[in-house]
Amino acid sequence: MAGAGELSSYASEEMHYNFSDKKKFITWRKLWIFLAKAEKALGLPITDAQIAEMESHAEDIDFAMAAEEERKLRHDVMAHVHTFAHCCPTAAPIIHLGATSCYVGDNTDLIALRDGFNILLPKLARVIDRLANFAEEYADLPTLGFTHFQPAQLTTVGKRACLWLQDLVMDVRNLERARDDLRFRGVKGTTGTQASFLQLFQGDHDKVEELDKMVTEMAGFKKAYLVTGQTYSRKVDVDCLATLTRLGASVHKVRKFIERHIHHELPFMATENNIMAIVKAGGNRQECHEKIRVLSQEAAAVVKQEGGDNDLLVRIQRDPYFAPILGQLDALLDPKTFIGRAPQQVKTFLAEEVRPLLEPYKANMDVKVELVL
Repeated sequence: MAGAGELSSYASEEMHYNFSDKKKFITWRKLWIFLAKAEKALGLPITDAQIAEMESHAEDIDFAMAAEEERKLRHDVMAHVHTFAHCCPTAAPIIHLGATSCYVGDNTDLIALRDGFNILLPKLARVIDRLANFAEEYADLPTLGFTHFQPAQLTTVGKRACLWLQDLVMDVRNLERARDDLRFRGVKGTTGTQASFLQLFQGDHDKVEELDKMVTEMAGFKKAYLVTGQTYSRKVDVDCLATLTRLGASVHKVRKFIERHIHHELPFMATENNIMAIVKAGGNRQECHEKIRVLSQEAAAVVKQEGGDNDLLVRIQRDPYFAPILGQLDALLDPKTFIGRAPQQVKTFLAEEVRPLLEPYKANMDVKVELVL
């Protein structure tokens, strides 16, 4: 399993920070500030001076002290409560008031997941934008298509890029859905019953509900989970991971090089065109088919057994039988006669599926992204 140092070398600077200890523990402190503000607003005896003190020390974390406190207490959250209280002596009595460890732990994880999606989505949109431009530029450029890993009909480079784009467009929608489905754990207490907060507010259920809503909004979420245990459901993590895995599968299918072996396979694909041309010139289809079959086998042996170039065209040109269609061979072998509606499909797909999807991200697509094919 890769260590933290190895993992960080593959992360962008902003994603690395998003999952860093610094952001994690700053977020803990902000969550304690949100809680204190909401509790004060709902009538608990918390002063402006206490909140101001907490806010002034939200980011100056003494990690050495926190590590020493954790060594003594064997509890990471309490270690950071003590560390925060050390630099906020006035606010010390009300830090983490009524909360459980998962108030900061789980809510911070949910914030990191949400922010991670928000970092990833504009970058993915930028990749899609670049790939869409690539697809548009090469919408008409023929390339070899495969079925069951075997050479088949021609397609175009742009059409192939649209196949990748289609997967990435699905991934954007899945990422947006996973992000938007995220809710805040909120202020739920030790086992999710909110008993400690109900006690703080002397049995006032309305104030406990309002506390949950206020802190949820301060953290930037529209909703909190209505029911939790000590933690939010770990199905949320599974859903996020599955969504990211699907994106990984899409990207893996794209990072491969476009295979440009048309000159090896096109003459084989064009055999039916050659046969039809001979028939139109007065020849016999069965006789022509047999001649091309023999010449194709000879050419295939050169390609597959000797590693040489496909010389079927040369063999056809040397055979007197094909003299009536020699002037048509270039046209019969034009790759663009084998690509069907691929260029039109590219145009329609980009206009209807891709460009509209990118609209919400245009302002944030200036992130530098290296697209390596």
